[in-house]
Amino acid sequence: MTNWTRKALLLAVSAAAAAGTLTAVGAPVAHSRPAGPAASPLAWGPCAPVPGTPVPAGQQCATLRVPLDYRAPGGRSVEVAVTRLRTDRPEVRRGTLLVIPGGPGSSGVQRLAQKGEALRAATEGAYDLISLDPRGVGGSTRANCEIPEADRHLVTLRSWPAADGSIAENTGRARRTAASCARDGGPELRSFTTRNEVRDIDRLRAAVGERKVSVWGSSYGSYVGAVYAQEHPGRVDRLVLDSTGDPDPARVAYGWLANMAPGAAGRFPDFAAWAADPAREAEGLRLARRAEDVQPLFLDLARELDRVPKESQTPGVALTGNRLRQALQNALYSDTAFAPLARLIRSAQDPQGRPVLTPDLAGALPDADAALTVAVICNDVRWPGPDSGYARRVAADRARHPLTAGMPANITPCAFWTYDEEPRPTRITDEGPSNVLMIQSLRDPATPLAGALKMRAALGERARMVTVGQGGHGMYLGNGNACGDRAVSDFLVTGKRPARDTHCPNRAASPGVS
Repeated sequence: MTNWTRKALLLAVSAAAAAGTLTAVGAPVAHSRPAGPAASPLAWGPCAPVPGTPVPAGQQCATLRVPLDYRAPGGRSVEVAVTRLRTDRPEVRRGTLLVIPGGPGSSGVQRLAQKGEALRAATEGAYDLISLDPRGVGGSTRANCEIPEADRHLVTLRSWPAADGSIAENTGRARRTAASCARDGGPELRSFTTRNEVRDIDRLRAAVGERKVSVWGSSYGSYVGAVYAQEHPGRVDRLVLDSTGDPDPARVAYGWLANMAPGAAGRFPDFAAWAADPAREAEGLRLARRAEDVQPLFLDLARELDRVPKESQTPGVALTGNRLRQALQNALYSDTAFAPLARLIRSAQDPQGRPVLTPDLAGALPDADAALTVAVICNDVRWPGPDSGYARRVAADRARHPLTAGMPANITPCAFWTYDEEPRPTRITDEGPSNVLMIQSLRDPATPLAGALKMRAALGERARMVTVGQGGHGMYLGNGNACGDRAVSDFLVTGKRPARDTHCPNRAASPGVS
């Protein structure tokens, strides 16, 4: 058990206590008139098809026009794609629930298409549901950096060091990406920030005629939700923060990336236990007889692919050690991805095998997507400069966390970014209503518990935290369990939270896994 797991369990009590004494949060919301900035009326209509996701009947979309620069509100405007799914039980409606997607780079329109029906059922029709595509995403105003295709693969956008640990190639790529964005991104790209997403959210709240909204933010979206509630405490009814990072203003984004190394290390044992389970034998996916042998097997295979990349079924794109490492990062988000990862490993081990690469590993991101992914994290906060010791930190991180091979500590385009000075990121504090419920996996590979505990500490008595024994990223209505889902749904419907921080064990877990 790691130190941060012990710390979480000290905060937690038994799952039975979760169903015990509860405290109510938030009376029914008044809807007489909007507060805050004026917003143009929304012309709702059918949503465009969402690739790979059926759009629920009744989901509508519109375009919200917002200032490009809120410091010059009368100047140019940009478009933000917004969406809604009204309650199917208007007689019990109590308000509007804003769904904030993660990323940076995830689409709220798509998120609502994926989760809207389940969310409407889980909250018993208590809410109209709304969301948005943040600037740079989906149907909202976008920008391009003209990043070369070779630099837009996940294994190049993420700064995986060379096989020998060198970061010279990463440094050159980071420098030219920052230069391309400074040259070609324009004012639109510079406007892709958390602060502007928060401002746009407040315009959306006003446009739908609500004085207050409840909020469910996931991953990066949980940080956006926390910032919105900090800056506009009177406009948030009930706030759910799902899979949360460290809110330290000096380490926003930079710290999130660094935390992925211990996050992956803490989550990998779940995959190892699954891959060594005798049940995998019949599937041809059992990688080792013992769980403790899976990590050495994986690391040896990655090193072999560093030396001799393996031809894949995608012409011109080989399975390299870093592509295998990136596949692991992707798979740790959800147990449902374990089987495809094991299949990839098996194919890589087979002398005659030609691995099948998933699209996110095989191809480059579109330029606008790559630009957005870089822009938000670089615009939000000043990162350490190129001469601040990245090579030294990468070497230490590679030794401490071999599964991530130094990538989370490595240099990014942010080290060379033309930084547009805004106030420092918002500091999350315990000043404000006690209307926050956090839900967090004990073994989250992207926003590990150690970071979430810092958010929990910052919020103080404003929050309660429900930890969940299921590993993965994104707990509510996703990787979570029935106990965790019930705690969040009950809070959204009734306003009642556990009287203290509590824990939901994973009842479907392998032996020894909470």
